[in-house]
Amino acid sequence: MSFFQPQQSRAAQKQQAVDPQHQPWVEKYRPKTIDDVSAQEHTVAVLRKTLTSSNLPHMLFYGPPGTGKTSTILALARQLFGPDNFRSRVLELNASDERGISIVREKIKNFARQTPRAQAVASDGKTYPCPPYKIIILDEADSMTQDAQAALRRIMELYARITRFCLVCNYVTRIIEPLASRCSKFRFKPLDPTSTSTRLAQIASAENIPVTPETIDALISTSQGDLRRAITYLQSASRLALASTPPTDITPRDIQEIAGVVPDAVIEDFAEALGIERVHGNGMDVDVDDSGRVKAKGFDGVKKKVKGVIREGYSASQIISQLHDHVVAHPTLTPRQKSRCALAFAEADKALCDGADEELWILEVALRIHRAMNS
Repeated sequence: MSFFQPQQSRAAQKQQAVDPQHQPWVEKYRPKTIDDVSAQEHTVAVLRKTLTSSNLPHMLFYGPPGTGKTSTILALARQLFGPDNFRSRVLELNASDERGISIVREKIKNFARQTPRAQAVASDGKTYPCPPYKIIILDEADSMTQDAQAALRRIMELYARITRFCLVCNYVTRIIEPLASRCSKFRFKPLDPTSTSTRLAQIASAENIPVTPETIDALISTSQGDLRRAITYLQSASRLALASTPPTDITPRDIQEIAGVVPDAVIEDFAEALGIERVHGNGMDVDVDDSGRVKAKGFDGVKKKVKGVIREGYSASQIISQLHDHVVAHPTLTPRQKSRCALAFAEADKALCDGADEELWILEVALRIHRAMNS
């Protein structure tokens, strides 16, 4: 019975893999080749040459989340070894889960010391380069302990002839220098809005999801250069839009709600109540806003406005972050007003990181902004 069980599990895994309907779009549209990787031209150009020479150094990929680090090395490995040899030639570990020295001494060392089999021909008839070495991918390598990293450097030297390492991390400064010096470094920069917009439009078109340029802009602004996050938001928004009766279009407000971002209208209304005029307003200093609501006056008015915003359940850190961006980019505020507001934002951010009360610090920030606008 146990002899047939692994075959059944492999068949079930294969059936799940070929069913794209229940697959996350992040995996469904993951680049199949390094040419499909978006906006990392320098890295792609260097790695493309390794496909012709079949000579790969130890590599260190670093950069912000969602910029294509893991996708790039997986696509390169598939192009080097082909689908038939991929499983036997590539070991992928998430170092945030398996980061101790025991993993390095056992799993990584055992795989690294095995001599790879000779070149094979894939089932589709294509011959892949299939160089005479294996690849070990350590995702989130900056989470590895110092001892584990120290143990890894000797393994990289001993088995360099038959095993190449690719370390993937967000913070290169957390990789010990002896380990980093053994690798070729590749920096992945945040995706520019044009590349992100093009990729999101391609996915929306493939899924037959109508999106407006405003929705794409909302995805880009909320994801902050993280393409994986933007694709996830788009998939979630499409599910919600199709689930409603009748199906509705995806709006920027929907994206902001899914992303946990405070809607722009709420931030602008809150800022206006504190004395910051709307960017697209008429510039007149009146006590009643466009919707007829009276602007906050004095301590009681500001406290009431803060309580209303907090009761909506928005994150205090998110409110401060977006309010900061709104103030800094405001065209009519003076540098002195912006600097006084920025000081309040900085103190509040530090206090919230230390576990301070959210409502009290939002009230503190609101009062200091109100005072800066009226002084």
